[in-house]
Amino acid sequence: MPLSRIQISPTLSRLLTFGLASAGVGVFVLLDLPLPFLFGPMAACLIAALMHAPLRGFGQVSVGARTILGVAVGASITPALFAQLPTMLASIALMPLFILIIALFGVPFFRRIWGFDAPTAYYAAMPGGLQDMVIFGTEAGGDTRALSLVHATRVLIIITLAPIFLTHLYGASLTNPMGPPATDIPVEELLLMVAAASIGWKVAERVGLFGASILGPMIVAAALSLSDLIHIRPPREAIMAAQFLIGCGIGIHFVGVTFAELRRVVAAGVTYVVLLALLSAAFTLTASQLGLGNPVEIFLAFAPGGQAEMTVLAIVTGADLGFVVTHHLTRIVLVILGAPIAAGLIRRWSGPRD
Repeated sequence: MPLSRIQISPTLSRLLTFGLASAGVGVFVLLDLPLPFLFGPMAACLIAALMHAPLRGFGQVSVGARTILGVAVGASITPALFAQLPTMLASIALMPLFILIIALFGVPFFRRIWGFDAPTAYYAAMPGGLQDMVIFGTEAGGDTRALSLVHATRVLIIITLAPIFLTHLYGASLTNPMGPPATDIPVEELLLMVAAASIGWKVAERVGLFGASILGPMIVAAALSLSDLIHIRPPREAIMAAQFLIGCGIGIHFVGVTFAELRRVVAAGVTYVVLLALLSAAFTLTASQLGLGNPVEIFLAFAPGGQAEMTVLAIVTGADLGFVVTHHLTRIVLVILGAPIAAGLIRRWSGPRD
């Protein structure tokens, strides 16, 4: 019987997903491959999803795992970071141009070459957060399934190739300690981190903040850091758990993908990543040549991956989290603020395709 026809309960589906992801971690550890808690689950779930195994995500648990990364970023926001902001302004100023060029190339790419409708083409082209782009695109009348697959493909390829570029082109190491063990962190700081994660997430959700699971905890943790109440990022066990769930989430986005979707939607996503990579490389090279920052940090700042995934890579390379996240936040804000306006203009001016 084909795997796609096997019907099991949601609980068993999640247990299957957890078991396969854990096996992926074991294989990556055994083979001494990089980032086993991220790439192991991602690879195992991706392979199983393409085989139409009945996988299922972990719902709010997976969303909640992103709060850990939000707290990690917030804990890195210190008075010293604010002192560095003027040195970032020149590279941050490149971000609006970066987004504009992506739109000028990306929208016609999806619209004319792959035949996407206008809202789907715009939201597929924009390198925002996966969930945000799918939600905004759906509200604008775009194809939810196509948007989900295109952005999942983008994140999958970027998070797979970025470590290769970092290690081979920039000589970066992926062995920077993710954080101290939980036993080395004062209990009061651990409790404050838990509070920052939960309160920040839910308050941000309530007010409708985009990327609430990361940005809400980041804001609260930053306030605690600036108040000299927390002095260290979350324990490594928590960051490893976040990697595990993020890896699962990327892989299971491909559950149920059909051959027709592979041939059209996923193929469009793969070819678009090549275009995005070339644009990102051009901006990375320009900013590096102008001496606007450390090359590794500039690469991570302009890499068109998801904020959570780039945060993980920034942590394991020892990059300046403040530098990387400031650029990604700028990009996301520009994409989110500009998307509804741009999509409306595209629909009005382009009209139906012939």
